[in-house]
Amino acid sequence: MVYNRKAIAPWSTERSQGIESATVDSNIETPQYLQPTVNTGVIDLNGNWIGNQTSDKLFKGFTLAEAIPNGAVALFPDTNSFPSINMTGFSDIFLALKASTGGNYKIEAVMGPDSLPYANLTPVDAAGPLRGTYGTVGNSIGNLLVDNVEVLVIDVWNIYAIHEILANQKLFQLRITNNSGADSNIEFAFMRVV
Repeated sequence: MVYNRKAIAPWSTERSQGIESATVDSNIETPQYLQPTVNTGVIDLNGNWIGNQTSDKLFKGFTLAEAIPNGAVALFPDTNSFPSINMTGFSDIFLALKASTGGNYKIEAVMGPDSLPYANLTPVDAAGPLRGTYGTVGNSIGNLLVDNVEVLVIDVWNIYAIHEILANQKLFQLRITNNSGADSNIEFAFMRVV
């Protein structure tokens, strides 16, 4: 759209004070263009289009591990569509766990499967703890996410918001240890947030 507006020319104030420096109308047409824009991404240094990341709208990566014995572990997610979680461009994540046996569970963030590269590096230390400096005393390297005792309520989705500590991790899974005292079916899903 184009709107023509009248604007005062910068030299017209002299004219209005009686100084005869130029014969000009104090009002000039000034076209102003208003155009809506939408930022959908950028072109990187290599000329590749990189679209803006958006938050997941729904939970995904649904995985079911059946009859996990007391003291045993399961890795999540573990499906063909989601063999691991990629947090590139995401800062936060919601984790959802549903167990058929209520009680204590240990939750750890670990490196994803060695069948997938971490960026261009392979093999990786599959199921090894994710390590970094976020939130550790004196910025020494430590495990990024370890919750030794998390009580899951039976047969409902227990949802946890994890803020920033897993931001931009490229390849990870969650290792869940069943410490409930009995066998348990464990369901898992996740939702990432920009």
